Amino acid sequence: MAGLLNLLILFLFQNMCLGFRSPLSAFKRYKDTTRLLSSECLESDRLMISLGLSDFALDIRMPGVTPKQSDTYLCMSVPLPVDDEAYVVDFKPHASMDTVHHMLLFGCNEPSSTENYWDCDEGTCKDKSNILYAWARNAPPTRLPEGVGFRVGGETGGRFFVLQVHYGDISAFRDKHKDCSGVTLHLTHQKQPLIAGMYLMMSVNAIIPPGEKVVDADIACRYKRFPMHLFAYRVHTHRLGKVVSGYRVRNGQWTLIGRQSPQLPQAFYPVERPIDVSYDDILAARCVFSGEGRTTETRIGGTANDEMCNFYIMYYMEAKHAVSYMTCTQNANPEMFRNIPQEANIPIPVKSDILKMTHGHHEETKDTDESSLLQQAKKEEEEVLDKGDFYSLLSRLLGERQDVVHVHKHNPTKKAESDLVAEIANVVQKKDLAREITNHEERDNTILVRDRIHKFHRLESTLRPPENRHFSLQQPKHGEGSWEKEDTGDFYIEEAVEWPGLDLKLGQVSGLALDPENNLVIFHRGDHVWDENSFDSKFVYQQRGLGPIEQNTILVLNPSNAKLLHSMGRRLFYLPHGLSIDKNGNYWVTDVALHQVFKLGADDKEPLLILGVALQPGSDKNHFCQPTDVAVDPITGSIYVSDGYCNSRIIQFSPNGLYMMQWGEGTGQSSPGQFHIPHSLALIPDFSQLCVADRENGRIQCFRLETGEFIKEIKLKSFGRELFAVSYVPGGLLFAVNGMPYPEESEPVQGFVMNFSTGEIIDTFIPLRKSFEMPHDVVASEDKTVFVGDVHARAVWKFASTEKMEHRSVKKAGIEVQEIKGKGSGGLNLGNFFASHKGYSRKGFDRLSTEGSDQEKDEDDGSDSEEECSAPPLPPAPSSS
Repeated sequence: MAGLLNLLILFLFQNMCLGFRSPLSAFKRYKDTTRLLSSECLESDRLMISLGLSDFALDIRMPGVTPKQSDTYLCMSVPLPVDDEAYVVDFKPHASMDTVHHMLLFGCNEPSSTENYWDCDEGTCKDKSNILYAWARNAPPTRLPEGVGFRVGGETGGRFFVLQVHYGDISAFRDKHKDCSGVTLHLTHQKQPLIAGMYLMMSVNAIIPPGEKVVDADIACRYKRFPMHLFAYRVHTHRLGKVVSGYRVRNGQWTLIGRQSPQLPQAFYPVERPIDVSYDDILAARCVFSGEGRTTETRIGGTANDEMCNFYIMYYMEAKHAVSYMTCTQNANPEMFRNIPQEANIPIPVKSDILKMTHGHHEETKDTDESSLLQQAKKEEEEVLDKGDFYSLLSRLLGERQDVVHVHKHNPTKKAESDLVAEIANVVQKKDLAREITNHEERDNTILVRDRIHKFHRLESTLRPPENRHFSLQQPKHGEGSWEKEDTGDFYIEEAVEWPGLDLKLGQVSGLALDPENNLVIFHRGDHVWDENSFDSKFVYQQRGLGPIEQNTILVLNPSNAKLLHSMGRRLFYLPHGLSIDKNGNYWVTDVALHQVFKLGADDKEPLLILGVALQPGSDKNHFCQPTDVAVDPITGSIYVSDGYCNSRIIQFSPNGLYMMQWGEGTGQSSPGQFHIPHSLALIPDFSQLCVADRENGRIQCFRLETGEFIKEIKLKSFGRELFAVSYVPGGLLFAVNGMPYPEESEPVQGFVMNFSTGEIIDTFIPLRKSFEMPHDVVASEDKTVFVGDVHARAVWKFASTEKMEHRSVKKAGIEVQEIKGKGSGGLNLGNFFASHKGYSRKGFDRLSTEGSDQEKDEDDGSDSEEECSAPPLPPAPSSS
């Protein structure tokens, strides 16, 4: 029995070694399987197979075709068999390089033909299409990480799949067999939190001199979009390419995305470790070529005698901000490549035998059986394993490994992708161009060039912009108050990255408000800072010797261009905090050092009203202790003061400043109606309520204006431990900002948009430029323009709703495309391209953007500001500002 067990263990061990230590042999077995599958035609018309309640498989295959000539491109379409939105989460190819050069899968709403299959010269889709999948050179299956999918169907996704198959060398069809190559999709109705996309880096002007041993082609672009998370990469050159490497460059640090020999199977390989790309990072790639063996210079192009330098990146983004396709075709900073890691300059050796295997060329060997091939593959692996990362990556890709992906929460600005790029990605992939020219192929190549010119001009005349995005608003709910509608639609808040106000030189920004003309008003501390030396244990200000702030502390800005319109407040304040503006344009401010509340006219040098006693903290009717904010009822004129860091109460005064009532007395309490630093106030006139950002309790509490009666609380896990500020927009929207997480917490610092009635989060947002450090106040207008002031970053950000972004149509090289005003298009302007690249024609661009025929011949700790020290010494010590 023991002997039998030992034999079983030995057998399993040997098979494990074969599966995990011999990926080359595994690759060969994969090739043999795909060769068999590609020659088998489906015996059933059943294309859709149920995989459970929410999942299904869709088989997309060529319907038994026999190409008549090399470089034939055939297309066929399959409708999405469901009406609602679905997500493609896995692809399984059924093809062999012996018969198929490459396959592309498109998603669109209207195929170019209704025939069973058609010549792709007729086009793939009549409308805009997106590339969902690409296969070439016997590449293994591409797996998407958990929670990532390509969106199809519904209101925004394509309703048809179009399969394009390029039959390169048709010598394999001498037996006239029928081909049913294709791909099986795994789809799910389960909403995927992350949407996949593709980023293409492509050199357009590299020249390789004849005989030159080493030639570099560099590509670099500064990223100006939402954060994306990279999970796979692919490289592509023709015969002269030795190694292609891609990097993310952040603050001068180069992080490898992927490095590979383009002479190995051109699959999408998994990124070794999770890599995120954020606003202002640089994406850089280098292709290393050798011109040895060439007698004339080699340029970028689509034929086998030309070269290409492509680095593809597969990424995912949060669903609501997803961009499906992006490109980079320039070198924005040539000097930076002096610091590129040395590894990018070292070719990855590939043995000729491996080249033959991976390129699909097999010599006839009568005396070589499968076991000797496996032994040879194992030997080759041991010899070459240390020369590149292909084998380890391929092993992972072929194995049963599940990629572990952490869902990153981020809400950067959405930018529209130029429709031009997406359309070109569709058209130029229709013909990868001719294989290396030989005498008997010259006529065919002439026809191919003619067809490409025809297709490009057809693109120019028929390209149309995408439809405007539609937003579905929920039906208004009627409740307490005089309001008409509650705006809870599907909109997104994004940073207005073109707004120059972020560059203003400010002190600690403590308060923000909008005046009756919708101008932005900023309350800041100039050269004064709240730190551990500012107050004693009884909250008495200790830095009177500094005198009042010499700078103007109240700034009025044009909200569109940040131009200074008016300023005031010089030598009035010591430590500014809260700011609000009443319906008559009067400024109401608090000073935590003076322990006072001030009413200022917009053009008055002296206060119109002062509440509290200067520099004397207290808790009676006439004193405050570090008051934080003010709100004024537009109907009654009643004044509400949040008081504050020491007293944790709300006090109501008459319009003349007479004490009327208070509620919430006590320090550091968490019961309904009690506070632990009431930090910010928002008046809700629609509902006759006053909402309070109860900072250290991490919640919003709302009360009846007339009585101070507690009505409701909004406390969400996403707030974390601290909620700093709240603002209300008529129509039912609440805006808020939270604080930095404590060490043991994970909730990020961010802005929130909420449905006032339900407390449901509609959207969250963070900036692209810089980062939130301690966002201290937030204010929003009815058009959903939002401003956030940060006390630590000493900055103000502007955010806008996507509903408000202005679309306009422009002409680019005769093609009408849509742009979003103020946003970089990120697309290709063909007119500029051809004007600046001599020697490139429009027909050349068609070749430039495709891969050509690949068969060439052989083919922070939780502590915040020291301001926190001013709060009551209760554990945990709260942050303050």
